[in-house]
Amino acid sequence: MPSNRIGRVNEEIQRELASLIPTVKDPRVANAGMISVTAVETTPDLKYAKIFVSVLDKSASAQALKGLKSASGWLRRELGRTLDLRSTPELSFVRDDSIDQGAHILDLLRDPDVVKPPNPANAHIVLDEED
Repeated sequence: MPSNRIGRVNEEIQRELASLIPTVKDPRVANAGMISVTAVETTPDLKYAKIFVSVLDKSASAQALKGLKSASGWLRRELGRTLDLRSTPELSFVRDDSIDQGAHILDLLRDPDVVKPPNPANAHIVLDEED
C-alpha cells in the first residue's frame, strides 16, 4: 500500500513556511505586503523543495522573491527545528501566477463579448438536475 508521505511533508512545509515568512526581517520581504505560500513540491528523496509563492503587490514580487531567496538559509534552519526529518530540503522559491490566471479567466467568462449568450432556439431543452 503506497503511502502519501511526500504529500504530508509538502503540506507541513507549506504550513510552517506560511507562519515563518511574515517573521523574515529582510525589507524586500517585509515591504512586499501579503505573501502566500500556494504550493510546495518536494522531490521524493526530500533533498529539494520548490515553494510556490503568490505576492499581493505584483510590483514588489520580484524583490520579494530575491528576499526569500536570500532568507532561504534561515527559513531552512527554522524548518529543520520544527520538522522531524532526517534532512531538511533545500528551498527554491518560484512565483505562482495561478491566482491571476484564474481571475483573468473569470473576467473572460463574465464578458458578454467573449462568452456568447445561450441560443434561444434551445430554450425548450431542459437538462436533468442531479441531486
